[in-house]
Amino acid sequence: MRIGTGYDVHRLAEGREMIIGGVTIPYEKGLLGHSDADVLLHAVMDAVLGAAGLGDIGLHFPDSDSAYKGISSMILASMVNGIIRAQGLRVGNIDATIIAQRPKMRPYIDEMRKNIAEAFETSISQINVKATTEEGLGFTGEGLGIAAQAVCILEEL
Repeated sequence: MRIGTGYDVHRLAEGREMIIGGVTIPYEKGLLGHSDADVLLHAVMDAVLGAAGLGDIGLHFPDSDSAYKGISSMILASMVNGIIRAQGLRVGNIDATIIAQRPKMRPYIDEMRKNIAEAFETSISQINVKATTEEGLGFTGEGLGIAAQAVCILEEL
């Protein structure tokens, strides 16, 4: 068994779609980034890569490479799954937290779990996603950005 953690944050910006966990969430702002800026999937991928001892998403999918401009993080997550599978590893489970004052995430969490399970070829029962606010404190509480953290256990195939 191997354990990894991941953390990511993206600034909220006008004129962008909000995509979290592969789900497009209706909101007046979206997340700013080189790819689709899916803060949850970025934290999850970093946790998975960390558990495998394979660096982070910046190493594998640098923002200096135009091939990844605007790319769906669901595609990147499937690619990360391929990377770890080639190392003889698979996701045992993932536990992730979205940190956002707004919008409310609860209506979208089941679809996020399903998307993550599909990307990593595992059962939805192995994926947990939850959300919390920071009671109006800090950059997430002030509505300036959204953060996510994740923990992953990998197992040998």
